[in-house]
Order: sequence, then structure tokens, then C-alpha cells
Amino acid sequence: MSDSGRPAISVLDFALAHGQFFPDHEHSVHQLAWSPAGVLTVRVGARSWVLPPHLGLFIPAGLRHSTGAHRATTMLAPYLDPARFPRDWASPMVVRIAPLARGLIEYLADPDLSVERRRPAEQVLSDVLHPVGVATIEVREPTDPRAAEVARALAADPADDRGLEAWGRQVGASVRTLTRAFAAEPGSSFTEYRTQVRLRAALALLADGVPVGAVAHRVGYRSPSAFIAAFRRRTGVAPGSYFGEPE
Repeated sequence: MSDSGRPAISVLDFALAHGQFFPDHEHSVHQLAWSPAGVLTVRVGARSWVLPPHLGLFIPAGLRHSTGAHRATTMLAPYLDPARFPRDWASPMVVRIAPLARGLIEYLADPDLSVERRRPAEQVLSDVLHPVGVATIEVREPTDPRAAEVARALAADPADDRGLEAWGRQVGASVRTLTRAFAAEPGSSFTEYRTQVRLRAALALLADGVPVGAVAHRVGYRSPSAFIAAFRRRTGVAPGSYFGEPE
């Protein structure tokens, strides 16, 4: 870290209400999205990261993103000066928030902490942020207005098991029209799209500690084994292993 009189890392807290998401925005500095007690979701384009308290997401300066929570929580977000951050991370990076990193973030959140007392903690926090491998779930929304209406309904209720014929009656489109709309924009079949929506919804429930069997039912799978198989095909791991064990 340099001898600048300004903090290299500033920590701000934000209260998030149930279901609240900040609109897409960007920062002139790096950000670490993290909640000490709740579950955050960060969206960058079609990619989504779901973050329980032992994981945070490094967001590079200048990258448009949206952060929110499925339940009321508080985000405790370090903002890092790019000129003094020792890692050359040009893309979002999931990092482990071990007890040491957690304690340092909470320590640096003290607004009365002097610059001299901050510097050692800033250096150590930068040193202990290490990436972990967590696959993202990408859900590319269709642009066709009728397909988009279906997409919004599925996001609200991933367990909705209606086929395209039933959806077509609701939105005023033929099966062929909806099939083409999903294939053209998300680039997948309707069935594949619905699977991605269900898995994205499942991540927030899993991160919140909901048992796998209950998650499977709530996102539309008839059995836990079917859900586990679909989850493993997409992420390479079983649902219970996705987030890893907190350190």
C-alpha cells in the first residue's frame, strides 16, 4: 500500500429489504459484495452469483452489476482503490470470507479509525482474499415480449410445470412462436431455459440452508434425485457441496 492519506479500503454498509435489488450500476473502484449474516445475489448480465456469509464477490471497477437479497439483510461492502489493490483481477471473482477476513472487514468499517491504524489491516485483507471455484448460473432473458412474459412468470414461480401450449394460451402466442423466441435469444430450448431458472432459484435456497429435498420440491422437481442430477450436470457438483464448508 502507498503512503496516501486516503484509505485504500473503505467499508460501507447497506440495508437490503426482502427482494430488493439495486438497479444496474458501476463503481470507479473495486467492490467486494458481502453480507455477514444473509445471502446476497449479484447479477452481471446473464450471470448470477449467490453468496452465503462465507463467500463474497470481487467486482472490478467499471463493471455494471446489480446486487440484491431474497431476504432482508445487510451488505457490508469494502471498496478497494484499484491503484493499491495487489491483485490483477479483471473479471468477477468469488472469494472465501474466512474468519480473519470477516474480522478485518468489520474492523475497517469503523469510520473513526485513523489512516495509520487502517493501513496494516488493509494490507492483510488484500493478502487473504483468495478465489474459490464456484460455477455461475446464466439465465439469458428473451427479448420477445410474449416469451419475456413467460420468463417473468417462471422467475416468480420456478415450480410452474406448464408446457409451451399452456403458456401460449396465456400470452397469446403459438407453440412454434414461443419455441423460436427462446431458441433465438436465450439460445436454448424452453425446457433448458426453465431448468436454468430453477437452478438459479435453488441456489438462493441452498445458500440459506434449506434442505436439498425441500429445495427440489420448491423449484419444481418431483424428486430430490432428479434435482440433484440436474444440478450436478450444470455445476459439476452435488447441491450439498456447491458452496463448500465455511472455514
